Amino acid sequence: MASRCKMQTLQVVDTEYSADVVEWCPVEGWHSILACGTYQLKKPDIKPGESPDENNAPHVRLGRLYLYCFEEQVFAPLTEIQRLETAAVLDVKWCHVPIAGQPALGIANAKGTVELSFLTGNEKSCRLEPLCSADLGSECLALSLDWSTGRGQRGHPLRLVSSDSKGRLSLLSIEESAPSIHLLEQWKAHDFEAWIAAFDYWNTSVVYSGGDDCKLRGWDARSGLRAPLFSSERHSMGVCSIQCHPLRENLLATGSYDEHVLLWDTRNMKQPLADTHLQGGVWRLKWHPSRENVLLAACMHNGFKILDCHGSLEKNKEECAVLSSYILHNSLAYGADWSRLPLHNPVLLSPVLPAVHTDQEAGRVDLKVQNLKIVYESPTATFDVFLEEEDQPPLGTLQAEGSCDLQGPGNDGESPDTKVSSVTESAKGQRETSLLATCSFYDNVLHVWKWETSLTNPVA
Repeated sequence: MASRCKMQTLQVVDTEYSADVVEWCPVEGWHSILACGTYQLKKPDIKPGESPDENNAPHVRLGRLYLYCFEEQVFAPLTEIQRLETAAVLDVKWCHVPIAGQPALGIANAKGTVELSFLTGNEKSCRLEPLCSADLGSECLALSLDWSTGRGQRGHPLRLVSSDSKGRLSLLSIEESAPSIHLLEQWKAHDFEAWIAAFDYWNTSVVYSGGDDCKLRGWDARSGLRAPLFSSERHSMGVCSIQCHPLRENLLATGSYDEHVLLWDTRNMKQPLADTHLQGGVWRLKWHPSRENVLLAACMHNGFKILDCHGSLEKNKEECAVLSSYILHNSLAYGADWSRLPLHNPVLLSPVLPAVHTDQEAGRVDLKVQNLKIVYESPTATFDVFLEEEDQPPLGTLQAEGSCDLQGPGNDGESPDTKVSSVTESAKGQRETSLLATCSFYDNVLHVWKWETSLTNPVA
């Protein structure tokens, strides 16, 4: 059956430093809280009369961690409530369950440290309080981390896994009674940078890792961690994103600099279930928190993609369908996450190009309809942008890449104008709207946006 997808940009925020990771809090009662981590390489100061070649001082990796609160309103729904100056942030992940009654955020930074902070106060007035940390070793960067709580269940023991720039993985335990982090195991997993590490959420003794050596590997803590459970070279370049499915057992998604997303049945890691080329290095992957066939991908030079994996999982199709492309960022697409916050105001379905409102003092906003990129002199300019997914839009409609017409173009014989009206009316009770945050690197920008589907047969 036909379906329509709509995207609406709600707010654009200047993060000042290069933004590389965003994470919505998954803990019940705190879903409006968003964390954003940044990474800024600062060149050493050059003394008068000194050339850059003469200055041997190392570059400094600066970072800043932002905490925002989202409130569903027309203007500026995202409010900054805290900023913390820190070492460059490579990854952040919220624990999916409270620790000692509080939401907890894990932070992987350029000092080779995994830090733990608690969120104190209440959802409307809260702050992150640094609590404890674990050192992964000298002269390394902590590159990623993951919690063992991905299915939203506490489980015991509570653990973190982290990867670092020396190709190692570190397994850490969390003591809840007097919160602290302890390094349990550390081992060499890859020949070069270990870009990503992730738990199997259905069997937390197993972790997966991906490295710059093009290898995807699995490890079992019960068998000593000296040799991998498997080692795959199905990706042709560095493996930089992995996520186990929190709703569906035995399903794993991986992404690589080779621009491909692979879906795997973890019971057979010799051949992937599906292989989808997204024309951009896949830096991060996030399964939708409630719709088990929907996958979000941050594709570096090709924006953010929302995939429908239903055909690959249920009908043995070799590729996942691209439902929507959000390519309003002007730089490397790095951080991406779904919010669990329920939204009450759906995206407006309109067959005409909406007005673009700009704050003249904030900067110029220019829409390039050909490739849907927004060029702006200041990322804090205020504007409303609606992106339609339709196979043949009427002239003047701002059109996103791809199509959400699952029947293919032209199957119903209706004109585009008729289709806008008929789909809107027939799907009023079948709309589902999701809230997302995405960020891009060199332009220092965080976007908050809505994605809505109107489906006759909804995506599962």
